[in-house]
Amino acid sequence: VQLQACGGGLVQAGGSLRLSCAASGSTFSINSMGWFRQAPGKQRELVAGISRGGSTNYADSVKGRFTISRDNAKNTVYLQMNSLKPEDTAVYYCWLTALGVDYWGKGTQVTVSS
Repeated sequence: VQLQACGGGLVQAGGSLRLSCAASGSTFSINSMGWFRQAPGKQRELVAGISRGGSTNYADSVKGRFTISRDNAKNTVYLQMNSLKPEDTAVYYCWLTALGVDYWGKGTQVTVSS
């Protein structure tokens, strides 16, 4: 399985961005999908996850501002990010599990200026 993410960029605080990540390859076995992020000097952390059936979970820091969704027909996961804050600045990685194996995208930079 390969992952291709896009949608990062530079935005002012309070702005919005939408990330998307499309999976290709052996996509029939995809289970959960989601987004992690890693800021400079910090560990990678879960931002949001979504099961194949649509159940979602979010980091407390993004609840009410970010929305994760997926299109199973397109094997794509999305992350709508609103009310962005400078502390959201990080490299965002899409992730999925398939047959018990984790797959990662290369990461896309999100920078929020104050």
